[in-house]
Amino acid sequence: MSFETISLLLNWLELGVLFGILFRLARTFDLIASTQRELRRAIHHLGEQQATEPAINFTPGGSGDRVGSPLLQFRVGPEIL
Repeated sequence: MSFETISLLLNWLELGVLFGILFRLARTFDLIASTQRELRRAIHHLGEQQATEPAINFTPGGSGDRVGSPLLQFRVGPEIL
């Protein structure tokens, strides 16, 4: 084979390897994006779940007979620390 033929074959091989790397990178970024979406969905779902769970609050002078009686309260949204 001549030098030009070998050079052309190597160029095509390099191009194929480059496309393979780009395809793999695209799949990796798709995986990262879908993982991020799932994490956001799980965090949002966790916030909704916490919003509906009752919380016991020990406040002095509540509606009970003695000071420090537990009050049943419902959280309206996620707590901000």
